[in-house]
Amino acid sequence: MHLSSCLPVWPQSKSKLPAAISKLYSSVRYVLQAIGTEARALYNLGQAQGLTIWSPNVNIYRDPRWGRGQETPGEDPTTASKYAVAFVKGLQGTSATTLQTSACCKHATAYDLEDWNGVVRYNFNAKVTLQDLADTFNPPFKSCVEEGKATCVMCAYTNINGVPACASSDLITKTFKGDWGLNGYVSSDCDAVALLRDAQRYRATPEDTVAVALKAGLDLNCGNYTQVHGMSALQQGKMTEQDVDNALKNLFAVRMRLGHFDGDPRTSALYGSLGAADVCSPAHKNLALEAAQSGIVLLKNDAGILPLDPSAVASAAAIGHNANDPAALNGNYFGPPCETTTPLQGLQGYVKNVKFLAGCDSAACGFAATGQAVTLASSSDYVILFMGLSQKEEQEGIDRTSLLLPGKQQNLITAVASASKRPVILVLLTGGSVDITFAKSNPKIGAILWAGYPGQAGGLAIARVLFGDHNPSGRLPVTWYPEEFTKVPMTDMRMRADPATGYPGRSYRFYQGKTVYKFGDGLSYSKFSRQLVSSTNTHQVPNTNLLTGLTARTATDGGMSYYHVEEIGVEGCDKLKFPAVVEVQNHGPMDGKHSVMMFLRWPNSTGTGRPVSQLVGFRSQHLKAGEKASLTFDVSPCEHFARAREDGKKVIDRGSHFLVVGKDEREISFHS
Repeated sequence: MHLSSCLPVWPQSKSKLPAAISKLYSSVRYVLQAIGTEARALYNLGQAQGLTIWSPNVNIYRDPRWGRGQETPGEDPTTASKYAVAFVKGLQGTSATTLQTSACCKHATAYDLEDWNGVVRYNFNAKVTLQDLADTFNPPFKSCVEEGKATCVMCAYTNINGVPACASSDLITKTFKGDWGLNGYVSSDCDAVALLRDAQRYRATPEDTVAVALKAGLDLNCGNYTQVHGMSALQQGKMTEQDVDNALKNLFAVRMRLGHFDGDPRTSALYGSLGAADVCSPAHKNLALEAAQSGIVLLKNDAGILPLDPSAVASAAAIGHNANDPAALNGNYFGPPCETTTPLQGLQGYVKNVKFLAGCDSAACGFAATGQAVTLASSSDYVILFMGLSQKEEQEGIDRTSLLLPGKQQNLITAVASASKRPVILVLLTGGSVDITFAKSNPKIGAILWAGYPGQAGGLAIARVLFGDHNPSGRLPVTWYPEEFTKVPMTDMRMRADPATGYPGRSYRFYQGKTVYKFGDGLSYSKFSRQLVSSTNTHQVPNTNLLTGLTARTATDGGMSYYHVEEIGVEGCDKLKFPAVVEVQNHGPMDGKHSVMMFLRWPNSTGTGRPVSQLVGFRSQHLKAGEKASLTFDVSPCEHFARAREDGKKVIDRGSHFLVVGKDEREISFHS
């Protein structure tokens, strides 16, 4: 994340905030409020040059090999959209007139490739259908602007169907500023304007290049290309002073809203009191721990090996390159943490006799001390392996070529598990998914945790989960694919499957293939039940009488009849909204949070372009053992029941739709 200031408490690792779906909206907003507070405090102290924070990254995590997927909220557009709104509102503050900081949603749009098989992001032409743009790639950016009120959108390096994003008037002026109503500015990604000519050969001269970007609606070039060539572009008549003035107005308007021209920032009525006491505060440290805990996903827990009883653990072995490496807790953009607790240090807070062995020379694991690891494992009461990836395998500029654990990691894990007295515990620190089929099926590996890159409190968070001081509630925000998925070219942008050619599709919404773990997977130490509550209350079903008089058209893609969302209109869509109630119960034995996910399913998705299923929303509820609660989901048919046609238009199909929570379904009939 491109930050204009260092934010000490919050390493901006991508997986730390969105690592799992668990009370995502409120958790993210609280975290970002803390980040925004600290940014303002540092600015007031004279330790930051600006207040524009180029974050969040809300690109869809389309391919598991993408090095920057760890920055994003995952593969689902609903999750990414809610995350985007919470992120922006947290950073920018609650004032309608004065910004705490300025957030920038990036990288619009359909950007998710760094360097794969000789294809690099600087000149990649993403061939994207209007359908996929409408229902997958664009929704998070739309939500950023319309609901979050983001003051900046960053255009990507990517060419979209032959037109560079940062030179596309259709994208920047028509969509961002026109359709969505951006009240702010559009920035290029760094050096993207120079690359229009140098890498993409989109225009012949530097002056033509600067002109096409500014005329498209670009306001700010990250880099100096417009500074160097802007005056000559004016002198040659390639652009006008009005083009420059349009950009300046947008830029200075945001600066005014930040208070840049109001004198000493410490005199600001809203934010002037923020200072050193607001950086690394106890409340923010506690929030870092809460965020890390909420992001941990329990993927396997055979025979209830977890949680551990510290009084029953005479000795423990901590094996793995990620066990005692503070850098392993951070993603590829982060500020200096106030303090760091590694997983090894976390374990040592619960067990006195802990022995440590890195096992691998690095995450690449070209060398593995397998013999030493086996000896240590066989002499220890419990064994916890801390394995996974690092920023040398996945980061900006680096895509993976394999989904397997690197080098000799798998062999080391298997050998240690075979030698251990009891089933081992595997903790994975990764941003992206990995194919750990071998561990999932190995009875000697009793438990698997995924912690993402959990930030400064990650080691303590992991230990608290291992020893039962926190009951895990996280859910996977991405599909975990098998290694065979790497046969699919990263350059194929299609989301929908094509069975005729063997193309499997992408994400839980469209993928037709085997998985290692599914989107939304995640276990708890407690048993929870949830069910949709039936009601005869007519206000708890959509009032489809409102559709009387609208024309139901017949589609060419499957013969379905549907209603245009545009024709229903804003007022009609509001009137169609209805509540859906889910009753959830904690059957014990532990207190804990439960993340309830509601999906929409259609009777038939084959050959229709419909998703297999689609997330409606998610809620998290803390329940004591034995306690019940009712959770209400606000369902909007125009949003949640709609699908995108091939031309990108949103429609609602007539007939049956099914709300799904776990194995429980409720049919909603949609016709006038």
